[in-house]
Amino acid sequence: MNWKFWSKNSKNTKAKVVKKSKGREWVDAVVFAVIAATLIRTFFIEAYTIPTPSMERSLLVGDFLFVSKLNYGARTPMTPVAFPFAHHTMPITNTKAYWEGIKLPYYRLPGFSDVKKGDVVVFNYPMDADEPLSRPVDKRENFIKRCQGVGGDTLSVVDARVFINGKAAEDPPQGQIDYTLKSNGNINPDVIDDLHISMYGGVYPTMTPDAYKTLKGFSNVTSITPNIRRKGDFDQVYPTNPNHPAVADDLLRLDGKVHDFKWNVDNYGPIIIPKKGWTVKLDSLTYPIYARCISVYEGNKLQVTGKDILINGVKTDSYTFKMNYYWMMGDNRHNSDDSRYWGFVPEDHIVGKALFIWMSMDDEASFFGKIRWSRLFNIIR
Repeated sequence: MNWKFWSKNSKNTKAKVVKKSKGREWVDAVVFAVIAATLIRTFFIEAYTIPTPSMERSLLVGDFLFVSKLNYGARTPMTPVAFPFAHHTMPITNTKAYWEGIKLPYYRLPGFSDVKKGDVVVFNYPMDADEPLSRPVDKRENFIKRCQGVGGDTLSVVDARVFINGKAAEDPPQGQIDYTLKSNGNINPDVIDDLHISMYGGVYPTMTPDAYKTLKGFSNVTSITPNIRRKGDFDQVYPTNPNHPAVADDLLRLDGKVHDFKWNVDNYGPIIIPKKGWTVKLDSLTYPIYARCISVYEGNKLQVTGKDILINGVKTDSYTFKMNYYWMMGDNRHNSDDSRYWGFVPEDHIVGKALFIWMSMDDEASFFGKIRWSRLFNIIR
C-alpha cells in the first residue's frame, strides 16, 4: 500500500496553481471593489450631497450626508443593467448610463420601519416619468424632502402651517419662509450672517422663526411681515400646474363641471393621500387629483369619454390603489419644488432615510472657512 499518496497529490496540486500576473490581480481587485461598493450602495447605505436650498436651514447646500437603505427596506434594482456609480447620465458624453432592455418588477426587502411623518427622505423625482426624459423609476433624479403625510392622511396647508387630519403638524426644527422687511437703515451684515438669514434683493429675507423674533426687535426695523399667500389666491400648484401637467384641461370636465382649485403654496387642500387598498370615488373633483397616480404610477390606461371614465377600457366610477403614497415638502417652504407643485410620491420611488451629515462645505466662504465644522456628524432631524 502506498502511504505517500498524499505527497503525490500535493505535488499535483502545486503544479496546477498558476500565479496571476500583476495586471490580472489589479483587474480582480477593481472588479471586487466595484461589486462590493455597488452592493453596499444598493442595499445598505449611500452618500448624497445637497445641491439646492429647498431644505434650508435644516440641510444646507454643500452638506454631504449618508442615507440608509435599511430603514425602509432596500429596494431591489428595477433597471439592473447600468454603468457603475453613474445614476442616470454618463459624464462627458451626457448619454444614458443604463439600458432598458431588461426591467424587473418593484420589490422592497423588509425594513426597520415604514416612512413616518417628519422623516427626511430621499426619493426619485416622480415628474421624470414624463417626456422628454421618460426615465424608469429607479433612474429618476434623486430629491430630498421631509415627509408631511402618509397614505390615508388628509392634508391641508393653512396660512403656511401644515395640518394632518385636522391637527397642526409639528414644524420642522429649522424650517423657514421669506418675509418683507422695511427698515430706516441698513441691517448690519454681521447680524444677517449670525442669524443665518438669506437676503433676496435686500427686502425679502428668508429665515427661521427664531431669527424672525430676534430681527424684529432691532430698533431700525420698522416692520417685518411673513409673505403668506391669502386663502383663495391662485398659484400654479398641483393638480392644475401647467409646468407640471397632471391631466389635460379637457379632462378636468366631467358631467359638465369644472372644479376650480383655488389653492396656493400657503393655503392648500384639503387633499387625501392615497393608501394601498383605499377605494376612491372618481368624479369631477377627485379625477384631476388622482388621475396621475392611476395612469402614470400604477400603469393603467385611463380615458375620459364624454361623461364616462374608462380604466383599461372598462367604464368605472371608482379606483382601488395598489400602492401607498406620500406627501413631501421642503423645509424652506417658499423655495421648494415639492408635492404642492407635482403631487404624490409613490412608495416605489422611496430610496432611503437621511441619517447624518458627514461633511459640509461652503463654496462661498474663504479657503480656510470652507468646512462647516459645526455641522460634521450632525444627526438629521
